[in-house]
Amino acid sequence: MENNTEVTEFILLGLTNAPELQIPLFITFTLIYLINVVGNLGMMVLILLDSRLHTPMYFFLSNLSLVDFGYSTAVTPKVMAGLLIGDKVISYNACAAQMFFFAVFATAENYLLASMAYDHYAAVCKPLHYTTTMTTGVCAWLATGCYVCGFLNASIHTGIIFRLSFCKSNVIHHFFSSLHIFFALLVTLISYLFIFITILKMPSVEGYLKAISTCASHITALSIFYGTIIFMYS
Repeated sequence: MENNTEVTEFILLGLTNAPELQIPLFITFTLIYLINVVGNLGMMVLILLDSRLHTPMYFFLSNLSLVDFGYSTAVTPKVMAGLLIGDKVISYNACAAQMFFFAVFATAENYLLASMAYDHYAAVCKPLHYTTTMTTGVCAWLATGCYVCGFLNASIHTGIIFRLSFCKSNVIHHFFSSLHIFFALLVTLISYLFIFITILKMPSVEGYLKAISTCASHITALSIFYGTIIFMYS
C-alpha cells in the first residue's frame, strides 16, 4: 500500500515575491501584452487585406504573428492575474491546458522560423526558380506541417507528463523541449550557411545589400527567439 495524495493544483513560480514590485510589474506586462496583441493581430489583418502582401514571406510572417499571439495569450493573462492579486495557484486541468497550448504555439513558431529560413534560401540562392519552388501549395503544406508538429509535440509531452503521479512538490518550473528546438535550428543554420555562401559569391554590391536586407528581419527574429531560450535555460 502506498500513501499518495492526489495533486489537484500547482503553484507557479513568479518573477519576484516582493509585494512592492507586483503592481509595477503588472502594469509593465499589461502594456507589453497589449502591444503584442495589437501588433500581431494588426499585422495579420494588414497582410490579409493587402493583396500586394500575398507573398510567401508575408504568409509566413502572418502565421508567425498568429502563433506569437497564441502562446503569449496562453500564459500572460495568468501571470498578470498572479501579479495583481498575488494568487499563483493554478488548477490541475488549467495547468495541463496552459502547457498544451503554449507547447503547440511555441513549437509551431520554432518550425515557422525554420520554414522562413528555407524561404530566404530559395529567394537568395535559387532566385530564378523561386516562384516555382515556393508556390502557394508548398507554403500551405509547410505551415500546416508546423502546426501539426506543434500539436503532436504538445499532445505527447502533455499526455506523458500529466499521466505521472504528483506526490511530492507541486511547484512548476520552466519547461523545455530540446529535440524540436535543435532540429529546427539545424535546418535554419544549414539554410543560412548556403545563403551566406551565395552572398559571398555575388559580384555586385547591390545584390549583396539586397540579400542582406531580405534576411535582416528574419535574423533579428531568430536572435530574439533563440537568444531568449539560451538566456532562460543556460
